[in-house]
Amino acid sequence: MEARYGRLHNISMAVLAIGMAAIAVFFLARGSPQGIASGSGDPRFMLYLVLVVAMAFYAWLGYSRFANREPQLVIDHDGIVLGFGRNRRFRWNEIQWVRVRRLGFRPQLQIGVAPEAFVAADLRLSTWSLDDGLRPVRGTPAAVAVRDNGLDTRTSAMFDAVKSFRPNLVRP
Repeated sequence: MEARYGRLHNISMAVLAIGMAAIAVFFLARGSPQGIASGSGDPRFMLYLVLVVAMAFYAWLGYSRFANREPQLVIDHDGIVLGFGRNRRFRWNEIQWVRVRRLGFRPQLQIGVAPEAFVAADLRLSTWSLDDGLRPVRGTPAAVAVRDNGLDTRTSAMFDAVKSFRPNLVRP
């Protein structure tokens, strides 16, 4: 089973971000008599500038994910490969458990890994990176959560693939 970035989701994210940035520039130009030339003394200028930069980042992110056709998660007879810029494989003997949990209303696939393999993988997980498909699992030091937002495969399908290869790893 392979999960890639969903093309429709990510190109629509890029288009919406470009539209929002254009609207912000329009309102910035229309908001003061001098328009954009009013300079950085106006707090609205800085607010709109930050908004434009953020939307430009999301437009770039959406387009780069739209163009990226590499699998971000692979579940096969050898184990699980995590993409998302890390490209690390965990063999089945390094995986201790797998379960599905919800973070808010979004399901995520949580994978518990042997501590030695987890440290050796150096996944560079961050709690603060909101766009990352991989996150640390709170309260579990050697586990990673795979979020399915932006992917073309649902978490339940990923979980079913794990169950088909190693049903003994499934944890409720």
